[in-house]
Order: sequence, then C-alpha cells, then structure tokens
Amino acid sequence: MSETSAPGAAQLTAAQRNAVAELLRVSPVADELGRRFAAAGHELHLVGGSVRDALLGRLGEDLDFCTDAHPDETLRVLKGWAEAIWETGREFGTIGAQRGGLRLEITTFRAESYDRVTRNPTVRYGTNLIDDLERRDFTINAMAVSLPEHRFTDPYGGLADLTAQVIRTPGTPQESFGDDPLRMLRAARFAAQLRFAVAPEVRAAMAAMATDLDRITPERIRDEFSKLLCGVDPITGLRLLVDTGLADRFLPELSGLKLEIDEHAQHKDVYEHTLTVVSNAVRLEESGPDLVLRLAALMHDVGKPATKAVAPDGRVSFHHHEVVGARLTKQRMKALRFPKDVTTQVVNLVALHLRFYGYGRGEWTDSAVRRYVTDAGDLLPRLHKLTRSDCTTRNRRKARQLAEDYDALEERIGRIQAEEDLARVRPDLDGNAIMELLGVPPGPIVGRAWKHLKDQRLERGPLSRAEAEAELRRWASDQGITG
Repeated sequence: MSETSAPGAAQLTAAQRNAVAELLRVSPVADELGRRFAAAGHELHLVGGSVRDALLGRLGEDLDFCTDAHPDETLRVLKGWAEAIWETGREFGTIGAQRGGLRLEITTFRAESYDRVTRNPTVRYGTNLIDDLERRDFTINAMAVSLPEHRFTDPYGGLADLTAQVIRTPGTPQESFGDDPLRMLRAARFAAQLRFAVAPEVRAAMAAMATDLDRITPERIRDEFSKLLCGVDPITGLRLLVDTGLADRFLPELSGLKLEIDEHAQHKDVYEHTLTVVSNAVRLEESGPDLVLRLAALMHDVGKPATKAVAPDGRVSFHHHEVVGARLTKQRMKALRFPKDVTTQVVNLVALHLRFYGYGRGEWTDSAVRRYVTDAGDLLPRLHKLTRSDCTTRNRRKARQLAEDYDALEERIGRIQAEEDLARVRPDLDGNAIMELLGVPPGPIVGRAWKHLKDQRLERGPLSRAEAEAELRRWASDQGITG
C-alpha cells in the first residue's frame, strides 16, 4: 500500500500493516468493485471510518466509498453485480449495495455548503477526492484508499493523529463545528469509543460553540449520545460533555449533579459518585454494552439536587429522590425522543434502585421479596447490577456488608423462585372462577377482585383452592358485593 501523504509515517507502521490485512480480507469484493468503476471511467476510494477502522485492525462488514460517479452512473456500475441495491440516500448522492456478505455505501464526491442556521447542507457534488476529504469531520476520518490499486491518501495527517490517538479537524474546528454542530458531540463520542484525546483547540471550540448544538434535532443528539454512552470508555466522553458545557444543552441533569459539598462533608460528590456507578455497571455487563443499564446508572441520582435537605445537626438527606429522579428521567428521555420501551425500562430502574437498602435491617418478609421480584419483572437482572454498582462507599466494612446483604437477597430470591414461579405470579383464582363464585358479569368488580387475590398471593404465597375461595368471599363481603 503506497502513500501520497502521511506525515510522520515514512515506514510501514503497525496501523498500516493492520490496514493491509483488513483490506486483503475484503479486497475480493472491494477490488472487483474498483475495477468495475475504473472500466466505466470513474474513480473509487474506500474512505472515512472504513479506512480508520482498517488501520485499527477492526474493519467491519459495512464499507464506505466515495466516487466521482453520480448516482445514476453508480447504479449502472452496480447493476448485474450487486446482490441487492437500495437508493434511500440518493438525494445525498449515496447508493447502497450488498455483495459477498458486505454492505457497501457509495457516495458521490461532496462539496456541500451549510447555512449555519440548521445542520442541513445544500448538497453539491464535488470533483475531486481531496476536497471531499476536507469536508469530513476529523482527520482520522479523512483518509482514503483508492481501489483497486490500494493507493493511500492522507492530506490532513490522519495517520499521524491516529498513531498519536488524538482527535483533530481537517480545517479549523470553528469552521467544522459551524457547518455541523453535531460534530462536537461526535468528538466526545469518538473519545469514548476510541479512548482518544481531543486536541486542545478542538476542546476550546467545543466550549465556545456549545450553544450551537441547539440547532440539532433531539433525535440526532440522542443517537450520538447513545453511541457515546455505549463506548468502551463512556466516562471520558461524559466528562468532556460536562467540562465543555455541551451537556447543559441536552442533559443539564448531569452537570446539575455537581452539588456543593456541605462544610461537614455529610454527603459524597454526587457527580463523581454517578460516574463511578456508570463505570461499575459497565464492568458488570456480561454480553456487550447495555444501553438501558448504562442510562439507568447515569440517571439514578438525578433527583438528588431537588430533594437535598440539611437538618439542624448538619446531616444531609435526599428523601424520595428516586421518585423525583424517575419523573425527571422520564421527562428528559421523552425530550430526547428515546423509544417508549427504553424509557419505561430506565425509569423503572431509577424508581427501584433504592428499594434494596431496607433489606439489611432484616425487615423483609417473603412477601417483600416477592414484591421486589414482581415489581422488577424482566428488569430484575439489570436491577441486581444497578444496585451492586451503586455501592461506592470507601468504607470497606460497609461495602463488604452491603455486598453480603445483596448476596443474601439474591440467594433468598433464588430459593423462593425455586418454590414458586415468581415471574408468572397470578392469583389462585382466574377471572372465570371469580365471576362464577361471585355471580357477577365481566367488569370492574372482577378486576378489583383479581388484584386483591394477586396481592394476597404475593403476601401469603400460594393458597389452596379452598383458601382462595374463602378469601374471595371475605373480600366481597367487606366490599358489600353480593351475587
């Protein structure tokens, strides 16, 4: 693989060796496509994140290309060769295709301009590769490999920045972020995903231009933030958002956790505690990033600022902060347009995260354990992880006691689950039996009776048929219901 420009990379670097290996893996498809474009009189270049990931030795199955061919010409090249073709990005010059298990996106050289009011570009086709690379967000995404000859093009020092693990913009960050403020959030996202540092001038521009993020739609912010939170090092990204003021534009609850520590130091730094909880939750994941768990860890204490109270003796409390936090979490996730199912799961975890802390006092009956499991439902495994993550005390004795208490709770849950199917707790009488015994038609009475019997089931455990019928008749009598 040859180079047209690669500052500080005169020798074949480890990154380049990675790229060679990765390109050899996909070259049967990529080179064949390059030859087809060349035969039609057009250029084809592997670009952007695909080149970056190839250099990092982690190229996936999605490949990005750019070309001087316009969409109609690209379609003619692909016809009869691609196994599938889609045109959903055609208005932006992008044609998608599939071949040999790879998903390919081929985009015409771009030279768009921005109105600096929205992030929507006026799409204009460019005429050359260098100009196309200049419009890209960061230098590490502004490299190209021409096909089929594998010529490496790096006009903005992307390889050097990749080696130094630093995030810079091809032009000035002010120009780049002015064109598209979402790039500021992308800088934080790449810092979290790649564990790269953000160049000082880029960080300064992020802080100075944070209010420009208000031009971006909530959906786009949500998507970038979710990728950041699911990165290998979300804490780096979160700190960057807070330190530059970007978090204040779409997640002010995060910086709001920086409560003033009282003179008696009666409460820990809630912001630092929250970041620690997120880190703990990441370590407890078993099969890749869990967005719901990470969001719950991030939001679990957002109710504390609104509930902070200082008693006459200087003690600080946050009574019912889980209730307030659940409400604030729901509002924020709704504002960011998170899907309803994700929002519901995160809100429920925030609401439940304190429930365990009464367990160590020995006050929980089997009924309380059943309710804990039933209220958590499918979220129980995540609730276990969130609760354990929330133990950040430096007091080793206290930390050990909390861990032992939760071990005991999980063992107790396991014992009760072995005796009863807590995931499918139902009353001991179904709706038909209730209607028959009470002599009532379908309606609200049946629902109320069903709920009462379910509560009894949680409180007392399984009832025999005779016990359940007796309880139903007692309840009906108390309610003045006669069949």
